[in-house]
Amino acid sequence: MRKYLLSAVAVAAVIAGPTMGAADEAAAKRWIDSEFQPSTLSKAEQMSEMQWFIEAAKPYAGMEINVLSEGIPTHSYESEVLTKAFEEITGIKVNHQILGEGEVVQAVQTQMQTGRNLYDAYVNDSDLIGTHSRLQLAYNLTDWMAGAGADVTNPGLDLEDFIGTQFTTGPDGDLYQLPDQQFANLYWFRKDWFDREDLKAAFKAKYGYELGVPVNWSAYEDIAQFFSEDVKEVDGTTIYGHMDYGKRAPDLGWRMTDAWLSMAGTGSKGEPNGIPIDEWGIRMEAGSCNPAGASVTRGGAANGPAAVYAIRKWDEWLRAYAPPGAASFDFYQSLPALSQGNVAQQIFWYTAFTADMVKPKSEGNNTVDDNGNPLWRMAPSPHGPYWTEGQKVGYQDVGSWTILKSTPEDRARAAWLYAQFAVSKTVDVKKSHVGLTFIRDSTVNHSSFSERAPKLGGLVEFYRSPDRVAWSPTGINVPDYPKLAQIWWQQIGDVNSGAFTPQEAMDRLAGEMDITMARMQAADEAANVYGGCGPRLNEEKPAEWWFANGGAKPKLENEKPQGMTVNYDDLVARWAAQ
Repeated sequence: MRKYLLSAVAVAAVIAGPTMGAADEAAAKRWIDSEFQPSTLSKAEQMSEMQWFIEAAKPYAGMEINVLSEGIPTHSYESEVLTKAFEEITGIKVNHQILGEGEVVQAVQTQMQTGRNLYDAYVNDSDLIGTHSRLQLAYNLTDWMAGAGADVTNPGLDLEDFIGTQFTTGPDGDLYQLPDQQFANLYWFRKDWFDREDLKAAFKAKYGYELGVPVNWSAYEDIAQFFSEDVKEVDGTTIYGHMDYGKRAPDLGWRMTDAWLSMAGTGSKGEPNGIPIDEWGIRMEAGSCNPAGASVTRGGAANGPAAVYAIRKWDEWLRAYAPPGAASFDFYQSLPALSQGNVAQQIFWYTAFTADMVKPKSEGNNTVDDNGNPLWRMAPSPHGPYWTEGQKVGYQDVGSWTILKSTPEDRARAAWLYAQFAVSKTVDVKKSHVGLTFIRDSTVNHSSFSERAPKLGGLVEFYRSPDRVAWSPTGINVPDYPKLAQIWWQQIGDVNSGAFTPQEAMDRLAGEMDITMARMQAADEAANVYGGCGPRLNEEKPAEWWFANGGAKPKLENEKPQGMTVNYDDLVARWAAQ
């Protein structure tokens, strides 16, 4: 399966052919034969799909468009390979720029605020679904596909095959974004170490239960302590029981809004997001579209006991059990750092980095054996003591094609063609082998992934299991993602720096979110900015009243119950049985 691990640059170099100014069936055949294999379609079916693109793109041949996404292997492949293929096949040139996630969100926000067409399309996280459905500044794709964009909508798009469209659908039932890549935050661990009989015996002797995949945060903490303070060294290398990051940057805010609070048990029961309290701690009653507050005193939970516990544990574990320097890492630095091979587990690990973690040992990856088999596995995320059955258990990133209404229609039509090309059945299996960020059910169930599954550490098994639906992105309770997300990282950074306690930081965070939502409420009431679905804040009441009346959960007397673990092989067997 080594052929699937070629870098995007290497693949691009293999594909020979001139850049075309017009559509070209010969180019389509060349790409199908030499690059877009395997596929869920036959070569004849692939060619039929590409012929549709050629015909639909004829009015736009020679046009040059600009799109933007963040930097993960999937988007590198699109930027370096798929743009070249799309231009040769359709005659439309695409400048697919890659920036950091914060810069992508900033560009989306700037275009929405100014109406200037900075990019013709974005791969914009579905976390903004509450924003896009309220502001109505992005194309309503349901209306677009049935109306003005019908002639540039691929009849073979097959929306039913996508596994994440429920996350890109607004409360009105319409689709606003088209999934392009999808990945979950799961638990990652060194199975080779966990399977060692001497370590298993030592762990059970100290903690009284089996070393295995942690079900709760108590077990995760015990395992972190065990590897950092008891084991200390494996094969002459100093090891650590935990990995995370703490750099004071926008990434740190997403580290928390990406379900960390709900994993501790902050929100309410409900899927894909808690009702009435979501993973951000924002309250919105069932059947309403009006967020009512983030503070405990307004019925929210952003500064409640569970949220404070979540932030405290993040800070404690980062200080006590992570490698030196981890507190200064950002999102992009911390996850690939696992390839050094000196960390036993990570509670909050994104499957988007699977592609990096399956690189061969010859490329400096110390978490695979000499035959390229992973020494690690991924498993469901453990949950905190405030969590109850029926709550969200983790985060799922669904990077999705989004076209803003400020984009001129001809450019929007050309961009929509490229977006559909990038997710088409013709290319999706190969793209998924490169980036390992599944968006289609047909792709994850393709025979090539059955063959490759043993080398992917549980990724295929997870995405074939019913469990995948329990991981979800930010939902519709968040009325304006860019405005609220930027509040988080400064407050969380003040915890890691020691300037504020977790309670003080979360009190400030919840208060600032309420202040910001109050401004949104005023704008919505005055000018219908959010379509009548802007915040309508509750009047403040004592925290004790809300604790007793469906608000935040009161503080537990014991925030560290007995640790619980499961055997990984039993877990995978359960997935297979389902």
